[in-house]
Amino acid sequence: MYETSDFKKGLKLMVEGQPYVIVDFQHVKPGKGNQFSRTKMRALLTGQNLERTFKSGEKFEVPNVENVEMTFLYKDDSGYNFMNQTNYEQITMMEHEIGDAKNYLSENLVVVITIYNDKPVLVDVPKAVNLTVAHTEPGIKGDRVSGATKPATMESGLVVNVPLHINEGDVLRIDTSEGAYVERVNQK
Repeated sequence: MYETSDFKKGLKLMVEGQPYVIVDFQHVKPGKGNQFSRTKMRALLTGQNLERTFKSGEKFEVPNVENVEMTFLYKDDSGYNFMNQTNYEQITMMEHEIGDAKNYLSENLVVVITIYNDKPVLVDVPKAVNLTVAHTEPGIKGDRVSGATKPATMESGLVVNVPLHINEGDVLRIDTSEGAYVERVNQK
């Protein structure tokens, strides 16, 4: 059983018989009255968002979930295909099941897939991923304004703001929590 004091981002719990994952939360200690937690959650089965306030000390069941490390293989008409590295079993997930994780998937990326009652329901990508720039406008020589940025479309379709010196074909490290440029990666 979980209590409100156990809340953290990514925690999976049962609310009203449905499995949810905590997206964001805030413990509130008012001057008068009891403590409570404001929580933003996402349903694992439907993807719907739910905002709830829970009293301090409320208890929640642990859902029947399993986290499995898998490798992203490719995307095709049937969906996004992943392979379990231990038993070579493959699964396919649709775009609406993956959510924002689709912006960070590249071939052979190792992700953690949450399985609820033998059905894959959630894809957790690493904190930072390396993606190749598919399209960006060339930097103009002499344009050296510090902090200036331009949009760049990554191989996954994600658009991020990058410094002016970034060119097509560059490999960039992207922060998956904010979808932001971190640094250029030297590939040798």
